[in-house]
Amino acid sequence: MLCRICHSEMEQAFRARILGKYDISYFFCCECGFLCSEQPYWLDEAYAEAIVATDTGAVSRTVRVARKLASALYFCVPNHGQGKWLDYAGGYGTLTRLMRDYGFDFYWSDKYARNLYARGFELPKGGECLGVTAVEAVEHAEDPRSFISTVLEETGASYFLFTTEVFHGKPPAPDAWWYYGFNAGQHISLFQERTLSKLADSIGYRYYNLDELHLFSKTAVDTMPWRFVTGKASAVLTPIVRRRLRSKTVSDRLELIQRERTV
Repeated sequence: MLCRICHSEMEQAFRARILGKYDISYFFCCECGFLCSEQPYWLDEAYAEAIVATDTGAVSRTVRVARKLASALYFCVPNHGQGKWLDYAGGYGTLTRLMRDYGFDFYWSDKYARNLYARGFELPKGGECLGVTAVEAVEHAEDPRSFISTVLEETGASYFLFTTEVFHGKPPAPDAWWYYGFNAGQHISLFQERTLSKLADSIGYRYYNLDELHLFSKTAVDTMPWRFVTGKASAVLTPIVRRRLRSKTVSDRLELIQRERTV
């Protein structure tokens, strides 16, 4: 099996049971540190529900990530992050709604989930954006390089901000890392920092680790302010962002009502 990141030959790391019934192999690339499952024939079953019941941290994680993103976009991106942003693989639309409530021009896209909270703000395919976010999404991609490069090419985005857990060194034992998520069968690509650096370089971006957040940027950035505003300071900074930017909560409601009247 060849690595989908660097095309080196991979070795079998371990076998594990997913969805409680399929025994499958995971393969590891010693060259770039990428770890992935065998060909994921079980995905239709795994995505019977886009968000699994055992992901009990989904809401609190999204609220926390929204706070960090709002701080980073306002204080670290030129023009206070003003411009279109796409939340790719955006689930039920929670992050898109939260970011619009902060005042950012966010849109939603997801081929598996139903947009519940950001209806009316779906980004048409091929729409240009300043940046793209993807919360807990890249580990779901069978071919993460294609997954990321496709959306960046379609949107022309200068920034790609995403979350995923990373490991270090050899792959953790199957019973030693909760992030494998064997019960759900959706986490099929797993990364180290060096994997993400290799991936970013292969598509013409620079990679930066910001602890919980990861950043691909077309241009070099100073990580010190990024780390500061996405750390504990974000709890203090986001109320400032909300005051300085005009929240879209009310204006979105009025826009949607106007759309209904013109149908």
